Amino acid sequence: MAMHGHLTPPKPGEELTVTFVDKEGEEHEFQVAQGDNLLDIAQSEELEMEGACGGSCACSTCHVIVESDDMYDKMDEPDDDENDMLDLAFGLTETSRLGCQVKMNKALNGLRVRLPSMTRNLQASDFSGAKKS
Repeated sequence: MAMHGHLTPPKPGEELTVTFVDKEGEEHEFQVAQGDNLLDIAQSEELEMEGACGGSCACSTCHVIVESDDMYDKMDEPDDDENDMLDLAFGLTETSRLGCQVKMNKALNGLRVRLPSMTRNLQASDFSGAKKS
């Protein structure tokens, strides 16, 4: 299994802050670099986020819930592939995103995301109709 989690530390003065609220309600705040995605951040910090497809937007196991509508509105719109996978996510909300698709930038400094109480490991290949060998 490919391990993410080898993030380059942010340069002094360029740190961005992101807070993950885990399934138990505990907050985990991290200083991260611009361009880091939420899946890689969570895995590098050993938070409970699976990322079964390795961050290729082909499952919904890195589902996060953005706590602020304002912050959600600062993100790029989810593309069709992400929306298709979000449709499979457990506990989908109006501010749900896939962690692998959210890259940190200055506009997202201070982002807070909640990890859902559980995830579903349904992948795009489960629905492709292709025969599995």
